[in-house]
Amino acid sequence: MFDLDKWQEIFETISKNKLRTFLTGFSVFWGIFMLIILLGSGNGLRNGFEVEFKDDAINSIWIYQGRTTIPYKGMKPGRHINFTDDDMEVIDDGKVAGLENVASRLWLANQNFVYGNRKGNFQLISTHPGQFYAENATMVTGRFLNQFDIDERRKVVVLGIPVQEELFPNGDHLGKMIEIGGIAFKVIGTFKDGGGNRDNRRGYIPMTVGQMVFDRGRNVHAISSTIGDATPEESLVIEQKIRDRLASLHQFSPEDKRAVWIHNTTDSFMKIANLFSGISLFVWAIGIGTIIAGIVGIGNIMMVVVKERTREIGIRKALGASPFSVVSLILIEATFITSIAGYLGMVAGVFTLEAISNSLDDPGIFQNPSVDLGTVAIATAVLVVAGLLAGLIPALRAASISPIEALRDE
Repeated sequence: MFDLDKWQEIFETISKNKLRTFLTGFSVFWGIFMLIILLGSGNGLRNGFEVEFKDDAINSIWIYQGRTTIPYKGMKPGRHINFTDDDMEVIDDGKVAGLENVASRLWLANQNFVYGNRKGNFQLISTHPGQFYAENATMVTGRFLNQFDIDERRKVVVLGIPVQEELFPNGDHLGKMIEIGGIAFKVIGTFKDGGGNRDNRRGYIPMTVGQMVFDRGRNVHAISSTIGDATPEESLVIEQKIRDRLASLHQFSPEDKRAVWIHNTTDSFMKIANLFSGISLFVWAIGIGTIIAGIVGIGNIMMVVVKERTREIGIRKALGASPFSVVSLILIEATFITSIAGYLGMVAGVFTLEAISNSLDDPGIFQNPSVDLGTVAIATAVLVVAGLLAGLIPALRAASISPIEALRDE
């Protein structure tokens, strides 16, 4: 039942002991505030890491041309390794177990894309159908390139969404003919890529068409592939098999890591994911430590409170106050202060994270720092209950003091 007299007495006590109340509340406020900041920062780093990996599928392998650094079979180091169609053929069609959606790609620089009186300068890439899976792209309209386009050398193009919006602001684009570098191509689809603006301001055409109409012979610049559900350990075995076959084709040492550059996203993803798991544990350890420090602070302050009010408690008991009324008075005061301070700490932490998030023009690796409010509410409740328990011990001690001993206290 609500006891107005008791609450009036609590507020009067608080108003008379502002410093003590501030110190008690600040312990709780700071514990919750720091927990939110630490958790939000950890989540911001994790979100940034996940955005970085949205660029490509996390089960992909990318192979790039390099230069030899180790002498091999009488050949000096420093040879450029240039890819052709042979490099894709030497690892495709099951020659390296575990590879799926193998594709080569040829950068054709930036070209003028023209439709009617509208035009823009965008990146052009010729590739194979498997590129779609390694890029982790999503079709918005139409379709991606297929093997029929490759075999028949069809002059078709798939546009990124920004390209489509600039050339076709009214949206009607499928089946339309555009000019790329002065050559007519038919638009067969649009895509979006999680890699950001750079990976969306481009168009894909069939590899055979790009090599033919831009006079690039059989040259390619890179090769990509997905590796299904391969574990990081299995992905490393696949990576070495790729290197072995390319080493045999180009006559370089299989131990020469710079002859061809292989980016294994599965291995990289797991290494960074494990790193962030460790960071999360570290953040929680610091956050829990901060809360424990707050609880200890509350307990110490409540013991001081009881010590300061020993004579007052003795007078109350001499006038007939029950032990329950003494204990409840101290506990209600402790609960009230910790609840208000915990709530303020939670609000301040959330608003601080929001301010940090809004102030980042280029968030980079630190994206959308935020916390799960459910987790924060539980942490606040735990801290309030802990504060209540911390106040219980000195409250029970106060209730056990006889009026005579209390009145003798100096």
